[in-house]
Amino acid sequence: MNTKELNKNLLHEKDPFTDIIGQDMVKKAIKSALLSDRHIILVGPPGIGKTTLAKNIAKLLGKKIPFIRIQGSPDLTVEDLLGDIDPIKALKYGPLSIEAFTKGKIFKADKGILFFDELNRCPEKVQNALLQVLEEKKATIGSYDVDFDIDFIFIGTMNPEDTSTEKLSDVLLDRFDLIYMHYPENIDIEKEIIIKKGKKIDNANVSNKLLELMTYFVRLLREDKNLEKKPSVRASLGLYERSQSNAILNKRSSITFNDIKDVVISVIAHRIRLKPSIKYLQSPEAYIKEQFEKNIVEDDVLEEKKGDLL
Repeated sequence: MNTKELNKNLLHEKDPFTDIIGQDMVKKAIKSALLSDRHIILVGPPGIGKTTLAKNIAKLLGKKIPFIRIQGSPDLTVEDLLGDIDPIKALKYGPLSIEAFTKGKIFKADKGILFFDELNRCPEKVQNALLQVLEEKKATIGSYDVDFDIDFIFIGTMNPEDTSTEKLSDVLLDRFDLIYMHYPENIDIEKEIIIKKGKKIDNANVSNKLLELMTYFVRLLREDKNLEKKPSVRASLGLYERSQSNAILNKRSSITFNDIKDVVISVIAHRIRLKPSIKYLQSPEAYIKEQFEKNIVEDDVLEEKKGDLL
């Protein structure tokens, strides 16, 4: 791996992670971990830029560096990860011959980055296989061992709020540094993300007041004690893009407050999860409608943001 090039970019670039807006403490922690050749797990809820950050690291290594992504899931097998015996080659070369072995995805990451998305959704057998690879640089497939020289940066992600996951063993976690990511630090940073990442649809204008209003509502929901699952930046992006679509459908060049109001349930309701004390009394759709009416429509504090655009 071209660690010299990586270290040069990390040390001499003021902000080498330009694809991510904000997250300054996270960026500093990643620079520190990479300079000391550590494997990393990025921990945080969905939609905060974990994948974008991993791809940004790959950019620092150059265009020719492989970036191999593995999606964690309960049906992922050790063979998917490391490889398996090809039965046709086994008949030709013998079942325990190295020629009969077909390499898995992990081998493609040599001299590059192995990005393992949602690591904690993998079954225990896959975790154990990773443990051996990270510790010994050795893989055991079936009844024989495959020794290999492989050099990569391992970047995993983990969503601690996901309930449909496997617990990562302490032994596996001990091989990583955990870096915790969070939602955008303030409303201005989130607005900047929306403007940079969101689609601009047919030049439909979004005023700063209405952009602030939709972002404010999403951030308000993140502080809601009745929610187990919070809306990510994707919710803010969804409101931004869908409100533009509504304006275009209504043959307007600028969005209005009602363009946001009409899509808020469609964009946000499925992106939240209510706590048990609430979800048996109210649906997510009804809850979002109620909160929007209470905190936006009826809130005099936000009247200045709605202005004459109702």
